[in-house]
Amino acid sequence: MMMNRRVFSAALIAGAATSLISTRGMAANTAPSKARNIVLVHGLFADGSCWSEVIPRLQAAGLNVTSVQNPLTTLPEAVASAERVLARQDGPTVLVGHSFSGMIVTEAGVHPNVSALVYVAARAPDAGEDYTALAKTYPTPPASAGIVFDGDEGRLSEEAFLHDFAGDLPEARAKVLYAVQEPFHKALLTGKTTHAAWRSKPSYYAVSTEDRTINPDLERFMAKRMGATTIEVKASHLSMISHPEEITRLILEAAGQQA
Repeated sequence: MMMNRRVFSAALIAGAATSLISTRGMAANTAPSKARNIVLVHGLFADGSCWSEVIPRLQAAGLNVTSVQNPLTTLPEAVASAERVLARQDGPTVLVGHSFSGMIVTEAGVHPNVSALVYVAARAPDAGEDYTALAKTYPTPPASAGIVFDGDEGRLSEEAFLHDFAGDLPEARAKVLYAVQEPFHKALLTGKTTHAAWRSKPSYYAVSTEDRTINPDLERFMAKRMGATTIEVKASHLSMISHPEEITRLILEAAGQQA
């Protein structure tokens, strides 16, 4: 049967729309596998202890939790560090990343042990995407002006850390976190992901609405693009410390567990 031009054009448009939807994280809408393992990865200006409020809550739910000590040297080395931990897990594992470590989650999340991904105020680039260029399409967050370098090592100044990174934490608590801040290497920021695990794994995103380190609208854009199950938390960049209950519930949901 001959297809007229109008019907053919409509079919092309419908096909293109279907293709577009299929590339935007449709896997996020599928139910996650039940997981008993959680791997947490920290970002810049932090170390593995930044998950100290979330870890005991997950352990109380009977989950096996590991917090990766991200080397913050280069993206391949950081990814390899997470992959070594993932390889030790004995079954389905939820991979959780905060801030910069969303790059690591996006790359390492293709590991076969990973059943779901959770991004906490985190970067979520596409494969090969220039995240810096993407971020520049939104207003620059205040914390960026507080980054100081000693040679190739970067860290946040105390003022930026207390007000722009951990702004909703008690000052005494924020100062402790500032004291254990892990410096990052400039080379880390030049890395690009080669995979986008969120295109094939169920994904979850916690937007920090008061974030002064990553623009909240950029977080919303990335969450929407990946089709993530999304929550918004009225929190600073460190929502897993100031609002651990909400972040824990999101991780439990990703693990197929009841909160």
